[in-house]
Amino acid sequence: QVQLAESGGGLVQAGNSLRLSCAASGETARNSATAWFRQAPGRDYEFVAAIRWSGGSTHYADSVKGRFTISRDGAKKTMYLQMNSLKPEDSAVYYCTHGNGVILSSIRSKSAYAYWGQGTQVTVSS
Repeated sequence: QVQLAESGGGLVQAGNSLRLSCAASGETARNSATAWFRQAPGRDYEFVAAIRWSGGSTHYADSVKGRFTISRDGAKKTMYLQMNSLKPEDSAVYYCTHGNGVILSSIRSKSAYAYWGQGTQVTVSS
């Protein structure tokens, strides 16, 4: 079992920055990955970014590439999502997720991640 706890959401003006954190506890397997998904009202979950715990390779949605950075601190078992140049369309509930044995072709797929945090609200005003 893996437990995830997000923090760092809030209300910001467009153009500003926020950093989300996700603290993980429990056992993680090899080839595991942690990802952020987001869901805006009335819309489906959207992949944002993912990072592998071993090796640290990263993947981003085109909509956030160049603005968001995902990173992790292995010693603290914490993942971060630095969000810069925020836009109103970035407003959503952001979920930290974790999957064991995530293969490359599934790294952007919601179904690859069995463990989800409770979500944190990010609101960007124009």
